[in-house]
Amino acid sequence: MIQLLYSVIMLQVGFIITLLFKTPFRKLLIMALDRVKRGRGPVVLTTVAATLMVVLASTLYSMLKIQRRTIDAAALNPTDQVLMSKHMLEASLMGFVLFLALMIDRLHHYIRELRFLRKSMETAKKQSQGYEDRKNAGELKALGEETVILKTKIKKLESECETKSKEVEAAQAEAEALRKQSEGLLLEYDRLLEDNQNLQNQLESIEQSLSEPGAKKNM
Repeated sequence: MIQLLYSVIMLQVGFIITLLFKTPFRKLLIMALDRVKRGRGPVVLTTVAATLMVVLASTLYSMLKIQRRTIDAAALNPTDQVLMSKHMLEASLMGFVLFLALMIDRLHHYIRELRFLRKSMETAKKQSQGYEDRKNAGELKALGEETVILKTKIKKLESECETKSKEVEAAQAEAEALRKQSEGLLLEYDRLLEDNQNLQNQLESIEQSLSEPGAKKNM
């Protein structure tokens, strides 16, 4: 019994060390524990744990009987002393076995929870990344549409600017033509004034010429 308990304890310690460190054996052990906890495995484990607790209770009861017998006899004989030591060792080992079994179960549970949380975080990161990609794609699409609208407006403004430039050039050409025409009219006006002045001078000369012979006749 004691040898069996020691073997179980050593095996459990090996399981705990394997679960604590990330090695290829830990993955195999986790897979094995997963299979053990499926189907009828939990029932078998519960039965073994209950049997061990019953044996532990029986051992503790035997220790209590030895304790009462010692109190009644007022002395502890060698046989009772050996039995007391044996039962105490068995009780300690069985309690340690149950404690290590609980530790293995909790370690396995926490490792599974950790793996589940990591997978959930990776899924959330992928979803977030996908959302960001879709958001960026939407922003790029919106920017592309806005760019097309702006290009259309720029082309329209360029066309209007070109039309206005042509109108300005036409107005400038018309103004230049009017300026040249006005200069021509001014020159023509100056020439007419000069001709008028010449005609007046000639007329005055003719009048003077006509007035001089009349004056001579009167004399």
